[in-house]
Amino acid sequence: MGFGMTTVLLNIHNVDAMPLNSMILAMGLFYGGLGQVIVGILEWKKNNTFGMVAFGSYGLFWLTLVALVVMPKLGLGEATSKQGMGWYLVMWGIFTAVLMVASFKHNKALITVFVLLTALFFLLAAGDFTGNKSITIFAGWEGILTGFSAIYLGAAQIINEAYGKTVLPID
Repeated sequence: MGFGMTTVLLNIHNVDAMPLNSMILAMGLFYGGLGQVIVGILEWKKNNTFGMVAFGSYGLFWLTLVALVVMPKLGLGEATSKQGMGWYLVMWGIFTAVLMVASFKHNKALITVFVLLTALFFLLAAGDFTGNKSITIFAGWEGILTGFSAIYLGAAQIINEAYGKTVLPID
């Protein structure tokens, strides 16, 4: 849910519906960032390598993304260029593609999240590399879909466990 909600909010910004503001940064810092790092640690305690790597890494993704925005405003380094952001997003796209392949051993809802997320990173990178705002806006809509797919998966896991049966299918 932390990843999904934060992803939706950031991509509402990417479609030009609101500025990158403190609400988005706070969600990235705490719910998308710190919250997921904690979950990654809990997944490690459960011997769930996939969950540990995914939650821990995407938690750190959100923390680094917030740092990339905030650090230059605090005088702690130059702002990252569009080319630099493009490469940052490419690296996250490559990492996500690896997790996407691993997700094929899991349920269809998780596979959907990782297929969409892989596409999102590469679309956002293309938008930064080319400066084509239309690509970034398209990526934003795809990112909103990605975030809602993660929210659905989280909701299904919570609701299905609470009811002891499949209420929201994930396979």
